[in-house]
Amino acid sequence: MNLNIDGGKKMGQTLNLEKYAKIARQAAAEGCVLLKNENHTLPLKKGDKVAVFGRSAFHYYKSGLGSGGLVNTRYVVSILDALKKCENISLEENLLHTYEEWIAENPADEGHGWGTVPWCQEEMPLTDDVVQSAKEADIALVIIGRTAGEDQDNTKKEGSYLLTETEWDMIQKVSHAFPRTAVLLNVGNIIDMSWVEACDPSAVMYVWQGGQEGGNGVLDVLLGRVNPCGKLTDTIAYDLDDYPSSPYFGDQKKNYYKEDIYVGYRYFETCAKEKVQYPFGFGLSYTKFEIAAAVSNVTKSDVEVKVRVKNTGTLPGKEVVQVYVKAPQGKLGKPFRVLAGFMKTNVIQPEQEEEMVIRCPKSYFASYDDAGKTGNRSCSLLEAGKYEVYAGTDVRTAAYCGEWMQDMQTLEQLTEVCASVEPFERFKVELLEDGSCGMSRENVPLRTVDPVARLQSLREKEIPYQGDQGYLLKDVSDGRVSLEQFIAQLSDDDLMCMFYGEGMYSLRVTPGTAAAFGGVTDSLQKYGIPAVCCADGPSGIRMDCGTKAFSIPNGTALGCTYNVELTQELFEMLGWEMRRNKIDTLLGPGINIHRNPLNGRNFEYFSEDPVLTGKMCVAQLMGLKDAGVSGTVKHFCANNQEEKRKSIESVISERALREIYLKGFEMAVREGNARSIMTSYGAVNGIWTAGNFDLCSVVLRNEWKYDGIVMTDWWAVANWEGEDPDPANRAPMVIAQNDLYMCCMDAEKERAADNLAECFENGKITRSDLQRNAKNILQFILKSPAMLRQMGKPEDEPEEYEGECEETDFSKITYYQGADENGKVVISGKEMRTKAGEKEVFGVILPKEGNYRISFRMKSELNELAQLPFSLYMDNLYRATISFQGSLGKEVERQFDLGWLIGKNHYFKLEFAVNGIEMEQIEIEPY
Repeated sequence: MNLNIDGGKKMGQTLNLEKYAKIARQAAAEGCVLLKNENHTLPLKKGDKVAVFGRSAFHYYKSGLGSGGLVNTRYVVSILDALKKCENISLEENLLHTYEEWIAENPADEGHGWGTVPWCQEEMPLTDDVVQSAKEADIALVIIGRTAGEDQDNTKKEGSYLLTETEWDMIQKVSHAFPRTAVLLNVGNIIDMSWVEACDPSAVMYVWQGGQEGGNGVLDVLLGRVNPCGKLTDTIAYDLDDYPSSPYFGDQKKNYYKEDIYVGYRYFETCAKEKVQYPFGFGLSYTKFEIAAAVSNVTKSDVEVKVRVKNTGTLPGKEVVQVYVKAPQGKLGKPFRVLAGFMKTNVIQPEQEEEMVIRCPKSYFASYDDAGKTGNRSCSLLEAGKYEVYAGTDVRTAAYCGEWMQDMQTLEQLTEVCASVEPFERFKVELLEDGSCGMSRENVPLRTVDPVARLQSLREKEIPYQGDQGYLLKDVSDGRVSLEQFIAQLSDDDLMCMFYGEGMYSLRVTPGTAAAFGGVTDSLQKYGIPAVCCADGPSGIRMDCGTKAFSIPNGTALGCTYNVELTQELFEMLGWEMRRNKIDTLLGPGINIHRNPLNGRNFEYFSEDPVLTGKMCVAQLMGLKDAGVSGTVKHFCANNQEEKRKSIESVISERALREIYLKGFEMAVREGNARSIMTSYGAVNGIWTAGNFDLCSVVLRNEWKYDGIVMTDWWAVANWEGEDPDPANRAPMVIAQNDLYMCCMDAEKERAADNLAECFENGKITRSDLQRNAKNILQFILKSPAMLRQMGKPEDEPEEYEGECEETDFSKITYYQGADENGKVVISGKEMRTKAGEKEVFGVILPKEGNYRISFRMKSELNELAQLPFSLYMDNLYRATISFQGSLGKEVERQFDLGWLIGKNHYFKLEFAVNGIEMEQIEIEPY
């Protein structure tokens, strides 16, 4: 087996940050979605005097929170920063000073840690006098900000999904005072828009969370350097209660997917058009386009649509062409229209045109028969009848461009998986007398296949144990031995250890990253198995030791670009940044569906539509592959609610799984050659996904021919069917072919915390299960940069990783001694400043040289899914990132071996990355 890492184009010795910034800026600009633009409000005119309203002008959200947003950046350009540097306009300075004075007296509320940060900041009450003081301005910009993140969903309350009374009042007063008023929404996902009609600003634009270059990208659109060309990836309804999932979202125990396949526009365009304020795919431009399209070819597998786009306006710009298919209702029922393909033009000059061909695979709009109504149960198929094709710039206005008559066609015979075991009703299309569609209900088909019996039939043959034959993993890479021969050397203990990934504190990989896996013990490394490094996250690399990284636009912003080429180019740059920091796989993209606007993590994901989601995911994976690294696609699957995400059960039909919630993952595997997938926290129809054999083995491996790795989300749980999940029950993960448990402190000691060894002894887990999972992990490693590093081969990495330390003022260090009879030094941590960004420096005077360890006793009021890292430096050298989970107020202890300390005087520095840590005591003692 010859080593061949995926991608890996030749590059020089420096990462081109200027190019990186330019691409990120373009992506932030192309993601902006213009919803309204009257009175020639935008673009800004040369010489305009601009009045900027809103606290969020001074508090720009580059991203959401949690693992998908905690990027330690060198700089962040806010919208106000960009405006201040623009020479073509001027700002109303008195207004800015008013805000600055008020903010000084009303500082931002940073919360107290993971999952507790407020989604918005208090807004300055706007008086008529303040508005009048800015009346000389030509245009007003009102900036509204929201963040979001893990462990907490949005709510239908002011300051979350709804505007606060103060924000509403601000928009209303400014809109009435300025004929040209543009409201800019610096948010991660859609919010209530009822204020648009009530307050009537002349322009409205979603600018999303654009990363560190976000402000520059928004400025490019405001000035017309980039013509608005973003399109909505979600339907915006008049009221939150209009979304078909709203009655079933937010339950603390079970979430019933009664809307079934009718998610977002699939529901609204079928039977509730009057409830839509802005349709899926909508977005305005400063210019006008004319689209002519026609179905040009229909094959057994595809439909091709030839499109001509002409710029009939006065400004250059890009346009997005979207193709929708209307299928016959047949026996299964179908949405009114389904997105089947899209493409973005290049910049088209006025009176010029561009031609394109959009290929639409039939699998994108096929149905899945989970009830056998067509006589083809468990099949992906097209029912017989007339299929109409529409092309345009959004789902509502797309125009008819052709049709074909389709015979009943089975695309793929699949297997019943993850079918519901609990009776419930789902939406079903009902044809009304006037020819329109309404919704009725039908019973969801229940499971008929015994997954335990299927498990036994799919187990692989055991490789006989041969003991250490002296083979190294590089021998497999060089083709001298087979992977099976190599695995035959590994003992039961080695195979079990390979199941565990080490957490953020691992010294085997780049400091501050999320985890290490593979060679996580000395025994495994003896066989030449390197430790592979993975890092958060979808909006840039998270390194909690303080290392700087580049923050890119969030998932929703990138989805709204509809630009797969630009997204691929951006993620190639991110891939090279990973190579520079010796990171092998990124924990992203996140591709869960925007089932409901309240999901707190929607900002990480792309859309309510699975095909758009899949296409953007594939683009990101291909970009990373171009740099020789990989993404870890998450969260597999139906992870559409943050509240109680570790314990919530999704009760869902197999059809909805196949057509909506698995479709993006299928595209990631079959089109994007995904090599790493992360399961979700919760359950699907009674079985927690981390131990779900149907998902991890039957769907991924058997049907989609996936040959990569599967890992759990951090500290996930599993269950035997019919039982509650148990943190100690990890045997189902191994059996399901969820190859990696993420994560633990020490792989060799972790078996004391779970039932892995017990289930191996009693035969529930077989040696062949462990070998199969190890094979998956080793196949991944063989194609990773970690293998090149292990073999000492050139990687074309931009530069060696260097920890970033600041100079320390030794004169201000307090030294502790007073060691007890055992040589222990005890330091109280109760007065330590542990907020994000704070540093604590102290020294110790030891009684003698020797081996020492440092122990941290601490607690947090946050829950067990909160990730709370801080970095430890000793004598100005980075030593480790110490991490623990929220402990609900209980004290926990973490230890780190400092090794042999020469000399008696040493100093330590702690750098805190997040809020929520309460340090109780630090002990340094010999051993």
